[in-house]
Order: sequence, then structure tokens, then C-alpha cells
Amino acid sequence: MSEIIIENLSRRRFLQGSAGLTLGFCLPAVAAAAAGKLGAVATVNTEINAFLKIGADNSVTVMSKHLEMGQGTYTGLATILADELDADWAHVRVEGAPADAKRYNNTFWGPSQGTGGSTAMANSWDQMRKAGAAGRAMLVSAAAKRWNVGAAEIVVRDGVVSHAGSGRKASFGELALDAAREAVPTEVKLKDPKDFRLIGKQAKRKDSAAKTNGTAQFTQDVFLPGMLVAVVAHPPQFGATVKSFDASKAKAIKGVVDVVQIPQGVAVLATDTWSAKKGRDALSVSWDDSKAFKLGSDEILAKYKEMAKKPGLIAANKGDTAKTFAGAAKVVSASFDFPYLAHAAMEPMNCVVHLKADGCEVWNGEQFQTVDQGRVAAVFGLKPEQVRLNMLYAGGSFGRRASTHSDYVMEAAHIVKAINGKAPVKLVWLREDDMRGGYYRPLFHHTLEAALDGSGKLVGWHHRLVGQSILTGSPFEAVMVKDGIDHVSVEGASNLPYAIPNLLVDLHTPTDIGVPVLWWRSVGSSHTAYSTEVFLDQVAAAMGKDPVALRLELLSEHPKHAGVLKLAAEKANWGTPLKAAPGERRGRGVAVHESFNSFVAQVAEVTVKKDGSIKVDRVVCAVDCGTAINPDNIRSQVEGAVGFALSAALSGEITLKGGRVEQGNFDGYPLLRIGDMPKVEVHIVPSSAAPTGIGEPGVPPLAPAVANAIAAATGKFLTKLPFNTTELVA
Repeated sequence: MSEIIIENLSRRRFLQGSAGLTLGFCLPAVAAAAAGKLGAVATVNTEINAFLKIGADNSVTVMSKHLEMGQGTYTGLATILADELDADWAHVRVEGAPADAKRYNNTFWGPSQGTGGSTAMANSWDQMRKAGAAGRAMLVSAAAKRWNVGAAEIVVRDGVVSHAGSGRKASFGELALDAAREAVPTEVKLKDPKDFRLIGKQAKRKDSAAKTNGTAQFTQDVFLPGMLVAVVAHPPQFGATVKSFDASKAKAIKGVVDVVQIPQGVAVLATDTWSAKKGRDALSVSWDDSKAFKLGSDEILAKYKEMAKKPGLIAANKGDTAKTFAGAAKVVSASFDFPYLAHAAMEPMNCVVHLKADGCEVWNGEQFQTVDQGRVAAVFGLKPEQVRLNMLYAGGSFGRRASTHSDYVMEAAHIVKAINGKAPVKLVWLREDDMRGGYYRPLFHHTLEAALDGSGKLVGWHHRLVGQSILTGSPFEAVMVKDGIDHVSVEGASNLPYAIPNLLVDLHTPTDIGVPVLWWRSVGSSHTAYSTEVFLDQVAAAMGKDPVALRLELLSEHPKHAGVLKLAAEKANWGTPLKAAPGERRGRGVAVHESFNSFVAQVAEVTVKKDGSIKVDRVVCAVDCGTAINPDNIRSQVEGAVGFALSAALSGEITLKGGRVEQGNFDGYPLLRIGDMPKVEVHIVPSSAAPTGIGEPGVPPLAPAVANAIAAATGKFLTKLPFNTTELVA
């Protein structure tokens, strides 16, 4: 690895202080003898998966195959392994694993390495437990041979291996080399959950200190000798290309070194970011918009509404909806509109690429290792294994860094190729580049109808969706698009948990909309939860039923949905009146949703003022996500999800005019301010089941719970996001 110079910490000094033993595990595995003096690196050979290093200084380094982007992955994975290893938490470190799908495969995706879909803990649970338990067994075996005692007589606790009968003990570091000579066990005994000492407890996060004292390494912290910084002039419309450009004024800017054309636009390279930015400002580019996408948001939505008048491809079909609706005593109907949304992560896109004689090295907040590795290799004519990806911390992502087209990583690679690899390049996107650079949560239009029979029972449900496919044209299309149905477009709608005997869900996927789209935190559930849960409250109103009571009645076959719903309603004192000040209206609203195999119910308390402005006062959340590895992190993720979702509901909207994105920074795309953050209570359902996702499931129920609370207070259901509060003026 090239030397990286960053403030407060030298990567080379860090490596010098980390000499130790690497234990790799994929059971069964083949152990190899390792010899050397104390402090040298000795490695157990494995077929795949290397998750653990033990240093001579007693440090325990957990290799994380998943990106840490603020969601707590490093802490969660370390907790799982360290508990089974019986390590001292104070000595546990975490390091990002390199790109290697053979060892670091996401077991839910395979064969592919990457982070997303709230899979980090779920796909690593058994894997990390076995890795920790195997390491513990090897340390015990080494101690037993050294002391000539029975392995069953040895105790391991907090990084110390001891034998009570002889009074002997040794630290992990002291036993590391002997442990390396032990065969990796093909079978390991995992702990009974009652014996967990870290899992389920409040273990301190492993990234907090470095992020507080400034030693945490993000892409912006990488400085290579001779490195240039690149800022790119992108087309103002998607699909436009460079016709010509004049770089004379840009090159006259002090610090600007070069200007090159790449497939994505024109790159200005300089000795620093500010000079590159000024150079781009001075650049003159003529764009060819002959193949550019030129529709505006209103025109796209009008097109979708026309498409919604005709049947789409069937995503779910149960019973006979046509007959049911024809004979219905009453039909309730509504339509919902959802805008494009930006990811707007704190750290805009960036990447460092260094082309060398024997390969290429990349540094960034790496989320899709296998995809990015292959695409970068193709740019330079290399084999994938010749591309080394260094996974650094990322300042958020919400899906943006998991680009199926490796867009900004490819952009950096193309710049390096355009300058013939004469210098390493750090690509920097400014906020405007990030906001206008494409890859949004798709714009969607939904229509829903519900049929009530003569006794007032809900007997029919028809849900039609119109919106772009995220998966079409991606590496995931072959697996996740079946019979023309993009699974992530209809998730949360096609698997509606409510017991309705006649149900039809169909989908239109327009193929002529040239706006780049991508998964956004909770993906399809970010819009399907809103339409289904708000519409169900409308149905409840038409039936004269309490929204919680109706849901429980319809969830008889889904106990986990019902469980979180009951818990949230109980903790929120559902059914008790809310006091309102003169001129104000207050209401409670509820929503429950399953996503990423986790179940979340939320009850929102909202105040609506006379001028229509709203304040979300309190949100009570109930979560069932299997075993709670780090309860405090679960609470943090749900609290963050509430703020993220509320921000989108109140003001999140990317609009196009003539094919151009109108928003450029947070003045036009405002995020939630701390004064608008409600009080959030999170209640975790105790469980011994394997952990499920938590990074995203807190997002979907928030907006519908708030909308239903607004309706409870005002009688008006908001069917368009973001909220138009002018409809609520008293």
C-alpha cells in the first residue's frame, strides 16, 4: 500500500504498531504451520474469510467486510466476534477488509462483496460467531498443550486464558503464535445466548473516538505524494455530452495543472480542491443536448398519471378483485405522488485512484467492492484482483455509494486514464455536483382502491404503481426482476400483510425516463409504506373503525406486525386524548411496516397550528429486529431514521425543469433542523432469533404515521409528498 499522509496519524506508523497474528476462518478450513520470532506476522492459511487478527500487544483486530458509514457496522461485527472469542472489549479494534469476494462475500448476495439492504449484521451473524469461537478454541488448545492440562479445564475471559488448577494464565498476545500452529476446528461450540457478555449490552462504539479526535480516515483525508485534485464539469441535463470546450481561462488559474475530457464531462486537475473549483468555474464548455432528457417533473408525473389509467404487469394477485369491486357496497379510492429524492449524505462523493505499474489502488468509502473492482479493472485493462480497494470511513450514504454503475468511481478512473496515470488523482464532488449528479429515489405515482361489502368489511384491495426501475440494467436485474416486475418497486405493496381476501397489485415501469435512479434508504418501502398505511387509515375512517383496532383485526396471521403495533400503541397511550392549546389541533397517527425482515411500528403525535404549520412532538417506536446485538445502536439507528424520514416528508423534493435539476444545495433542498426533531422513544422487542436489518426499517413508517396524525387532527389526508401544509389552514 502506498503511504498515506493524514493529520494526526501516519498509516505507516499504524502498520508498524500492528504486528501480530492473523487468524482466518471459513469452516472447514486448512491450518498451516507458522513459525517466527515473537512479534512477527504468522498466518493461518484459509480458503476464505479472514476476520481476526491477534497482535503481540494483545490487540484484537476484527476485519469488517462491510462499510462503516455511520450505521455502527464496525461496532456490531466486532461485538459478535469478540463475544464468542471472549476478548477484552478495550483491546478490540476494527479494520476495513480489502476487496476480495472469495473471502468477504456478502452471503445474502453471493458471490459479491458489498454493503446494503440492511444486511451487514444479518449475513454476518453466524459467520462472525464461528470465527470468534474458532479463534477461542485455538487459543485454548495452544494453552492446553503449553501447560499440559486438559482443554476443558481452561477458562477464557476478557482476553486472558487461565487454568485454575495450576494457577497459570496467558494473554491472547502471548499465545498467538502457538495458536497459529493449531488446526482450525471444523466444528465449534457457540455460546448459549444466556452467556453473552457483549451481545445485547451497551458496548462502546469503536469509531467514536477516532471520529471525535480527528484521526478517523475519510477519503478527504488521503494525500498521496504528487496527488492532483479533480473537479468535473458535468452536463446540465442527463444524457447530454461535450460538444467542445475551451480550457484557456481554466489553465490560467493558479494551481490548475491540466484539463481533460472524460466520458462524464470535463475534468479540471489542480494542486488543491479550491484551485480545481476555480478552474472549473473559468472553463467554457459547449454541450450537445441532442440526446439529453428534457422533461420536467410535472410532465413526468402527468405521463405517469396517464399510464395509471391502464392495467400494468401483475406483481401480486389473490382472489377475484374484478368481481369484488363490481359487487362492492362502497369503494374508497385515493392517489399518491412521491418526488425524486436526493441522498444528500454529509460527505459528497469522492474517490482517490492511483495507477501503478502492476495494478491500481483505490481509496474511498467503498460500498460495492466487487462491482467497483470489476469496472475499474475494465477501464485500465487489468484483472479485478489487480485493483486494490481500500475501504475507508464514509460520511453517510443512504444507498448513494452503492451505485450499480460505479459512477463516481469510474469517473475518477477515467480521469487517471486521461492523464496516462502520471499522478494519483483525488476526485472531489462539491455539494452541487452531488445534488445534481443524478441517482435519486425514483418519482412514483400510486393509485389505490378498497372495496367494502354490505356489512362494511374490507374485502378488496387494488394497488397500482408507476415509476422507474432501479434494477433494470444493473447487475442485480437477472436475480431481482422477474416477469418484468422490479421487486424493489413493489416491496411493501406486493407483500401487504393485511388479511384481505381479494388483492391485486400491478406495476408500470416506464423505460423512456432518463433520470438516473438508485436505492434510497428503505428503497421501495420509502413510498409503498406511505401509500398503504395512509390509505388504510382512510379506509378505517370510511368504516368508522379505530386505525389500530382495524390493523390488529387484519394482522391475525402476522404476529410480529401485531406485536410491534400493540407495543407502540401501548407505550404511546393510544386512545387517550391529547391536550391542545387554543388555536391548535393535535392528533395521533400510527403506521406499521416490515422491511429487511424487521418489523417497526410508530405512533406520531402532531400539533397543527391555525396557519397550517405542523410540529411533530413525539414519535414512539417499537422494533422487532431479532437479537439486539447493540441495543443502543439500534435506538440510534431508529432515531436517525425518524429524522431522515421526517426531513423528506417535510421538505424533500428534487424537481426538474427542462431536464435540469433545480436544486443545488441545502438552500433548495433543506434538511431537518435540530429544533424540528421530535422526542423519539424506541422500544426493542426481546428476541433470541437471528438479527435482521435495522439501518433502514425505521424510515418507512414515519411519514405515514405523521400523515395519519395530521388527518386525526384535521380530517385531511395528505396524499402528496413533501407535505403541502397550505391544505391544513384552519
